[in-house]
Amino acid sequence: MESIVVKQAPYRLSSQLKRGLLEVDVEQCSIAPQSLFGFAERRNPKRAFLFVSKVLGKHIPVRPSAMQASYKSLAAKIPADLPGPVLIVGMAETAVGLGAGVHRAYSHTRADAVYLVSTRHPISLEILARFAEEHSHASAHLIHLPIDPDIWAMTQLARSLVLVDDEISTGTTLINLHRALIDAGLTKVERVVTCVLTDWSQGAVRNVLGDCTEQVSLLQGSYRFHDDVNAHLPDMPDVATVAVGQWPIDPRLDWGRLGVRHVEDTLALDVQVNPGERVIVVGTGEFGDHQQFAVRAIASHRAADHFPVGLGVAWRYRQTTALRNPGALAKKAAQSAAYWSTARATGGLAG
Repeated sequence: MESIVVKQAPYRLSSQLKRGLLEVDVEQCSIAPQSLFGFAERRNPKRAFLFVSKVLGKHIPVRPSAMQASYKSLAAKIPADLPGPVLIVGMAETAVGLGAGVHRAYSHTRADAVYLVSTRHPISLEILARFAEEHSHASAHLIHLPIDPDIWAMTQLARSLVLVDDEISTGTTLINLHRALIDAGLTKVERVVTCVLTDWSQGAVRNVLGDCTEQVSLLQGSYRFHDDVNAHLPDMPDVATVAVGQWPIDPRLDWGRLGVRHVEDTLALDVQVNPGERVIVVGTGEFGDHQQFAVRAIASHRAADHFPVGLGVAWRYRQTTALRNPGALAKKAAQSAAYWSTARATGGLAG
């Protein structure tokens, strides 16, 4: 369980983890740091820790209102004068839902924004670009070439890139993504915006890409990790597979892998909840956006009846396992609900 210490002047957080001490200095923030993120252990010899978002709806339960507020806050920070078309890219898998929410909010102000996501699951169609998230346990990312002629034309003609992720640490991943897209033929790009919840990079992306780049976030700061040289290094889990899944993806139901200008709600049309009922909505893997439709529908229903809003949660769990064995998914949901009830009661996150 994490142990967090808060110090003032400058605003500093620290957490003693199994493999060392993590210290964070907060320079600017739109949301109180304790409301924005927490810390967790990471089973990864490359990086011992994880910043766990409390507004993302990934890994831990989040109220729909908090998720929506973060989307709108980030979208409002994106410059309104970006030359179009604007290509917004969400990073798999953690920022798929975040990117979709930012795209929806930003699209309220202009009609020339396209949303495209990276993925670790090819769908037997042409690949536009490949790049690496070097510190990750699953480093390979793919971006598919859009099959809709209008979406593909807007992608090719994009004059602005908005790269969305949950956080930036060194900036290397987004620099790799930018380079891959330019090498793939997106040569008309004039402006680049990184759009993240927490930015620890100290302007690293702008330093590499130049004055055409702007970095926007809900929090800016820096961190230091002091390794415990006596700590045991974990084995890296073998999850770095990039492969076609067992079930084919229907392009007609695409939510971003092939590029979209808007996504229809195809899941929550008939959602019904009873007064006082507690609900957890689960999205698996890269399906981090569609569960938000159900969450919003439930929240809206309950708000009308003045009942507490249900919690939406998504975590890493293989979609194929869930489809083969729905009972396993239900068991996972029950375990998660019990775990987070304990975590809330004790005020910490398990390592």
